Formats: sequence, structure tokens, C-alpha cells
Amino acid sequence: MTVEFVSRPDVTRADAGIARAGTWDAGTPERRRRTVEAIRSAWADRPWLHPGLLSYSVHVGEDDRTLFHYAQWTGEESYRDFANSGGDGRDAEVDGVVPGIERHAPHTYELYRSSSPGGREPGCVVVVDVEFDGADRARQRDWVDGVFEALGTDPALPPGGIAAHFHVGTDGTRVLNYAEWESAQAHVDALAGPGDGVGSRTPQWQRVQTYPGVTGGGVHRYTPALSLRPGQGA
Repeated sequence: MTVEFVSRPDVTRADAGIARAGTWDAGTPERRRRTVEAIRSAWADRPWLHPGLLSYSVHVGEDDRTLFHYAQWTGEESYRDFANSGGDGRDAEVDGVVPGIERHAPHTYELYRSSSPGGREPGCVVVVDVEFDGADRARQRDWVDGVFEALGTDPALPPGGIAAHFHVGTDGTRVLNYAEWESAQAHVDALAGPGDGVGSRTPQWQRVQTYPGVTGGGVHRYTPALSLRPGQGA
């Protein structure tokens, strides 16, 4: 299969069993720019990586050094089949162009709930990480369900949000929200509202924000930079 360049991943596609998400730190804006171009070249010059890989996307962080990687796979078995093969040298090619990239180990997730299928092109992707004090798959889903209750009862949600895609970690310890926004400024404006976060001051949001067992996380804004999927060519 060949490689097709597209504007963004279809986060809600039904055949995606897992998503692998993680970050790279290139160190400087120039090194990050060169890293994106090296990734583009490494993928364009080779056949599609593996039949079980459905999409691979790279986003650039507003800190001018990090890259957020989001890859959809048909399932854990297909990813392990690729991992056990030893890879095909794409990362080594990138390292040859930009040596010393700091790679943070990705986590594996399953998509649990989405606020909408999206549709509009996002100008910004906000990645929200939530970490818990132990593995508990029911707790992950309960926290996400609480967010949806808060969204559904909020009397004045800010404009600019396109879709929120909540993923639960397969190890039971974390949640990732891949949130699509019209622009970074729309998200900044939402955070400047009266609530503690993007929502209003409601009991439902307070329950989310004070949920027991949450030990950490973070909120980071990214701009979509590169998205690929398998093409139809031989």
C-alpha cells in the first residue's frame, strides 16, 4: 500500500481498536520543524508501514519544541505484530536528520466516547491527560461519563469547540481527551471564563474537578501538522 497525506485523522472510525499516543521533544523550534519534514520524507519514500495501522498523525505543540503523535491501529495484536518485526528504519532516518530527539514512551488507549463526530477542520487540538492512582477501568469510564453529564447540563458552554474524543488507557490508569477546537484562541478564551476550566461553575463540573483518585495530568495545545493513512495504490 502507498501513503496518502490527509488533513486530519478520523478519530471515530469504527475499525480502530486502539490508539497509540505519545510525545517527542525536539528541543528547539528549528529542530522541531526539521523533525516534521524528516517524518514526512521518511514516510513518503516507503510503502505503508503495516496493514494494521490505520492512520498516523503528528501535531506541533505551542511550546515550540514538542510533537504529539497519534496512531490508530486495528487492535493490540496488529501493533504487537509490527513491534515484534523490529520496525523498518523510519525513526532511524529521522534521527539521522535530527539526532537527539527525546521520545516519551507512548500509551495505548481505546476510544470510549465522543461528543460529536466533528466534521469541521480543527485549527487546534487540545490534549487533556488525566492520571489515576491505580488501575480501575470502571473508574476511568465513570469519570468520562461525569464529563459528559457536565457538558450536557452546562448552561453556557463557550463557543469554538468542535468535538471531544475521550480515550481510556488499556492499563486502566489514565484517560486522554483528544479535543478539536476551531482555534487555539477559542480554547484560551474558554479557559478565561467563570468556571475552573472550559465549563461553567456547576455541581457537575465540580464533581469532575474533584473526582477522587485523580493524581495528575495536563492540558496542552497543538496544531495539526501531518496526517497519513494507507492509500489505494499497490
